[in-house]
Amino acid sequence: MNAQHSAQAAPHYLLLFRGTDWHLDMSPDEIAATMGSWNAWFDGLGAAGKLVGGNPLENRGKIVTGAARTVADGPFAESKESIGGYFLLRVDTMDEALEIAKNCPALPYGIEVEVRPVAPRCPVDRMLDDVAPEAALEGVKA
Repeated sequence: MNAQHSAQAAPHYLLLFRGTDWHLDMSPDEIAATMGSWNAWFDGLGAAGKLVGGNPLENRGKIVTGAARTVADGPFAESKESIGGYFLLRVDTMDEALEIAKNCPALPYGIEVEVRPVAPRCPVDRMLDDVAPEAALEGVKA
């Protein structure tokens, strides 16, 4: 996986769309118009070569936790915090990713867009390059 990331032509950024109830106070026509804008935005990013992929997410799934690998229903975040979908972008800078995020058609209706750079390697793994493994693990436990 690391070799795949290091061979990328441009950095990747993930747009996480937070909020699953943005449409509740809208008429069907308003929802259809906003979804049309959303689909055009998605298609335009693809045509411009900036979109690697993206999908909506179902509102419910499962969460695996703990050493016992317990499986429970979830997520249980407030609907305004739930992740409703994502885009994976191939752009050169965070500023470019932010400009794209500012064009989200659902922003006026309560959606929030979190922009995160995709790490070339796990940050904890990179930390091991800088310190002895014992010291790195102590920092993680703190």
